[in-house]
Amino acid sequence: MSDHVLFSKLSTLPQNLKVEVMDYIEFLEKKYKVSKPHPKVGCMKGTFKMTDDFDAPLDDFKDYMY
Repeated sequence: MSDHVLFSKLSTLPQNLKVEVMDYIEFLEKKYKVSKPHPKVGCMKGTFKMTDDFDAPLDDFKDYMY
């Protein structure tokens, strides 16, 4: 069964049954010791770029600076 099929069935349930489904999922995770994969160190490297003037004072705070 695909995730799409599961999600479409879940989305049609009333809120009280969605809560029960969530409880059951948490029960199964504990029972079978399912853990979420931990991100690897450095996996976000290169995602963010710091500009050269990152530490420069902001013009918006000129009035508050000494």
